[in-house]
This record gives sequence, C-alpha cells and structure tokens, in this order.
Amino acid sequence: MTADSRVIRKAVLGSPIKLPARHEVKFAGAPLAKVSADGAFEGYASLFGVVDLGRDRVVRGAFRDCLARKPPSAVKLLWQHDPAHPLGLWEQITEDERGLKVRGQLDLAVAKAREVHALMRSGAVDGLSIGFRTERARKDNATGVRNLEKLDLWEVSIVTFPMLPGARVSAVKRMAATPGPPALAAAIRRSAGRLAIVSSTNTPKRI
Repeated sequence: MTADSRVIRKAVLGSPIKLPARHEVKFAGAPLAKVSADGAFEGYASLFGVVDLGRDRVVRGAFRDCLARKPPSAVKLLWQHDPAHPLGLWEQITEDERGLKVRGQLDLAVAKAREVHALMRSGAVDGLSIGFRTERARKDNATGVRNLEKLDLWEVSIVTFPMLPGARVSAVKRMAATPGPPALAAAIRRSAGRLAIVSSTNTPKRI
C-alpha cells in the first residue's frame, strides 16, 4: 500500500483529505470542436460531476484558483502528455457550467503539430486530457468516489484513446509522487507509455 493510499483509506466519510503533492493525468472531456484550417480549435478538457473509471469526480470550481494565478499560455499544450512534443499555445482556459473549456492554437510551423492538425481535421483524433496536481480532495467512503476540489493544472494534451463510458474522451489516470516539473515530465512520459496497455484492457468500453 502506498503512502497516498494510506492517507485516503484513513479518511472518514465526508472529511477533507490533504493529499501529498503528486501529479496525475486524467482523460475526461468531450470531442474537439471547430478545428479550423489555421490550427485553431476548442473543446472541453474536463467535465464536472462525471465519475470516471478511477472513481474520481472533478468538482465545479476545482481549477478556479489555478486559473486566477496562471495565464493560459503557462499551461502546456502537448501531444499525448509528452513534454518532447509541444504543439502550440492555449489562448483561453475557463470554467463554465459544464467543465473546463479550452481554446488553443496549433503552431503549424512545427511538423508534429501539422500531423496532429491533419488527424484532428479528419476526425481521427478528438480527445483532450489534463495533467495536474491534486491540492485538495474529499473521499466519500460510502460510494468510494473521490471528489477533486482543488487542482493545479500543468498541461492539457491532445490525445487518441477514448475510454470514458458515455463520452468520446477517456477517464484514465496515472499517479506519481513528484517534487517538481522535471519529475512531472517523467511521470507524464510514463503515463503516455501505459496508454496502449490501458486501452487493450478497456476495449469493449470504448465508444
């Protein structure tokens, strides 16, 4: 049992959990929309109130403090959570009633961004996924659901695999204790490397 799991298991019903610093990757959102010829696009990177396959639910307002202190351009726009493949810049990141809405611009001077743009325009890729650190969560022992109340958003990636039941973007996460950005990058790479394994085990649930 990890230190993180012990912290969660010791929580009483409805009590706040002060989690150790850690970084997670979560696939939860809606299909990308309005992908333009010049590389502009928008969509939802996270949906509020949806219980994902890891028994987590992002609460409305979870990103509020982070977005107040961090401009959209400070949140990285990556391909498959890989820090070696930045694709452009986020121009707008906001919370609305549905979730975390984002608008980005691909840098079409970058070869990988041109490839991803073509895939997005054809509909072959339409997923968004967030990379974040949990700052505050609340566990309901009766349901086993962890409500994510305060998150520090590090990056939003364009991704391939849809695994969230009832949506076309997934709800898979990978956790790793990390002290800062260099270790976060390694954790993100490990998460991306495990996508194929998770996909194969959840194939019947893909939409």
